[in-house]
Amino acid sequence: MPLDTLSKVFAALADPTRRDIVARLSVADATVNQLAEPYQMSLQAVYKHLRVLEEAGVVSRSPGPQPRPVHLEIGTLDLMDEWIERYRRQAEERYQRLDRVLAAMNETDDDEERQS
Repeated sequence: MPLDTLSKVFAALADPTRRDIVARLSVADATVNQLAEPYQMSLQAVYKHLRVLEEAGVVSRSPGPQPRPVHLEIGTLDLMDEWIERYRRQAEERYQRLDRVLAAMNETDDDEERQS
């Protein structure tokens, strides 16, 4: 995933309303009216949130007459997950190396105490 696309996805998900929409779409597709129900905002504002999510590739709506269901694009979330996982693994490997160094230092200290 190019960094530009990744930036758009993270920016789109920076908003709590959009994250909530994604969470609700993870359960089932929904129409814009269904998505708008719990929010105290205009339908036009919900459409703006959806447009940001669509431009980032997080959701899609099939062409055709209204009402068109909004669909969560799992592939985009998978790409984000891969990006996050790569850095999580690197950090985990770094911590494991540190654990090995600390364990070796403790063994050295224990050996020195026994020799004293």
